[in-house]
Amino acid sequence: MPLDPDFMSNLTLVLTAFGGAFLAALWVSLVVWTYRDIRTRTRDPLIHTLSALLVAVLNIPGVLVYLILRPQRTLEEEYQHTLEEETLLQSLEDQSLCPGCERRVHVDWQVCPHCQTRLKKPCHNCARLMELPWNICPYCGTPAPGMRKEGISMEDALRELNLDEDTNQVS
Repeated sequence: MPLDPDFMSNLTLVLTAFGGAFLAALWVSLVVWTYRDIRTRTRDPLIHTLSALLVAVLNIPGVLVYLILRPQRTLEEEYQHTLEEETLLQSLEDQSLCPGCERRVHVDWQVCPHCQTRLKKPCHNCARLMELPWNICPYCGTPAPGMRKEGISMEDALRELNLDEDTNQVS
């Protein structure tokens, strides 16, 4: 069966058209992919435009140049990385340090075992630990000893003082 030159010409034309359509679709899809990818990596509109133009003008070599120059992480990955760093820093800051020797101390220690600096004081009513500058227990509301009591008359204060002295003499 002899090959018809018109058939071969038409077949070549159809294959060339399909090849050209494929290359055009590939070119457009690379430009769109580049634009969408750079938008996830930076907020700068100029960089968005330049990246898309680079691929539009240079096609596949432009994609290779873009892949070399693009930021490594997306904005979401940067945000997650920042959150991780902040969490680590917060956990480091949450660890208590002794004001005397600046070594790490536990939250429930009354005295630093390294330098014997007093860290906390117990409440006289509920025995829970309070910060040294606190004048009232936040757990039971009892004022620290020696602190002024609000709304108490002089006679009541003297009466309490006498009761305290009587109990000390009996002991």
